[in-house]
Amino acid sequence: MTIRVLLADDQTLLRSAFRVLVDSEPDMEVVAEAADGAQAVALTRSTRPDVVLMDIRMPGTDGLAATRTISADPDLAGVRVVMLTTFEVDEYVVQSLRAGASGFLGKGAEPEELLNAIRIAAAGEALLSPAATKGLIATFLAQSATVADGRDPAVGAERLTALTGREREVLVLVAGGHSNDEIAERLVVSPLTVKTHVNRAMAKLGARDRAQLVVIAYESGLVRPRVE
Repeated sequence: MTIRVLLADDQTLLRSAFRVLVDSEPDMEVVAEAADGAQAVALTRSTRPDVVLMDIRMPGTDGLAATRTISADPDLAGVRVVMLTTFEVDEYVVQSLRAGASGFLGKGAEPEELLNAIRIAAAGEALLSPAATKGLIATFLAQSATVADGRDPAVGAERLTALTGREREVLVLVAGGHSNDEIAERLVVSPLTVKTHVNRAMAKLGARDRAQLVVIAYESGLVRPRVE
């Protein structure tokens, strides 16, 4: 199956470079290009890409606002957004995940990293680039849960009551960045069983993908950042 990609960036030269890279892969194709967030939303609705590479900072409607709109549209539930940013270690990382992005990647990433990011996002996995540590993300999520947008961790914790004990256990490991195979090895079950638990947790919590499960795990207090 060919992965359909939409490029959203206000820099024409950068979009052109991304197009050449993506179109050079036999399992990918660029279906549209957008110069701002509003165009990105409109083109996402008309072309239904599998993955949107979304720049955070664009004139007019920025990438965060566009991602929120895409994530909130039930008709676009199958679209995955990977945020592109010049600065990987800042509050934009957390805002990206909260907005509904499947992950983020620095613009300075190697070509193979970018292509791998597209494939990971298309598969429904959470993408956290190597330069952004899980601990940093966890800290931002925990500290800003009530400060940045008035969220109450207690309210988030109520959502977890729908999960079984095993689903909670799997959620903790997902939040730790472990793959299905790694979780299966730890719990001594099959990867298919883990995938089933993950999918059920996503359905019960209304999460689009694994990245959203990570956000929920930290904001609900189920998982807390470790102080190194």
